[in-house]
Amino acid sequence: MEPVLEVDLKGALPLVSRGKVRDIYQVDERTLLFISTDRVSAYDVLMENGIPNKGEILTSLTVYWLKFLTGALPSLRSHLVTTDLPAGVPVNSRDMARNRSLVVRKLKVFPVEAIVRGYLAGSAWLEYKESGTVHGIPLPAGLMESDKIPDGPLYTPSTKAEQGKHDENIHPDKAADIVGAAYAEDIKEVSIRLYELASFHALQRGIIIADTKFEFGHDEVTNEIVLIDEVLTPDSSRFWSLESYQPGKPQDSFDKQFLRDWLTKQGLKGKEGTVMPEDVVTKSREKYIEAYEKLTGETFRD
Repeated sequence: MEPVLEVDLKGALPLVSRGKVRDIYQVDERTLLFISTDRVSAYDVLMENGIPNKGEILTSLTVYWLKFLTGALPSLRSHLVTTDLPAGVPVNSRDMARNRSLVVRKLKVFPVEAIVRGYLAGSAWLEYKESGTVHGIPLPAGLMESDKIPDGPLYTPSTKAEQGKHDENIHPDKAADIVGAAYAEDIKEVSIRLYELASFHALQRGIIIADTKFEFGHDEVTNEIVLIDEVLTPDSSRFWSLESYQPGKPQDSFDKQFLRDWLTKQGLKGKEGTVMPEDVVTKSREKYIEAYEKLTGETFRD
């Protein structure tokens, strides 16, 4: 099974940008076409090979979560218009683009990543060990790696860096300086609410959402904050097995952590030109599929 590293639209639609994983095309003045490829990046570096079906899984999970969250929170607006391919996609490209594409509203993007953390892991754990804080927010002493954060999830934003540069963890007050106090508070409130809704749902399916990243756009006509980008996928979240969860150590993950661990062990962290061996590709694909099936209750079919 070969990964789809690029979907060639034969110049039928203007290319807006090509990211590490997703290609964005202009449909018209108001809408964009997102195509999620099977490319994979870790530590901000793109791997030379991809993971088959990854783009389909991320797209399907995003659609699933958008339906769930807008149903649970009727006031929530998302950028999704349709999963149907626009007429401009050439006939001989449609099979490859189908099931990995979203037509979305074109919006002004808030330049912060709305990260919500329910558990101490990753960079949050490293900062806590060093200073007893997470994004500059003090936490009680004596917490262990992977502990649930006392008093509820934390809103811990980061800057949204340009491609090729690194995001920077910031205090929520700094986010207010970037996007404005009114918008910052609304983004914080809705991000925590979305995390709480998704976390409760995922726990019923045997998955802990340790942390996740949301992104938002601004509808300048209605002045609404709109949920955009991929939502609660293995690429934007840290998923753990509830069954094997044990604080005080790293956890079994249903996300890119398996690939990150392999890169670190092999001394390849952050190195360009890395080719994943077949066993890492296979195991990573299995992790993505397992996350999809556990969260949705559906069997993944490519």
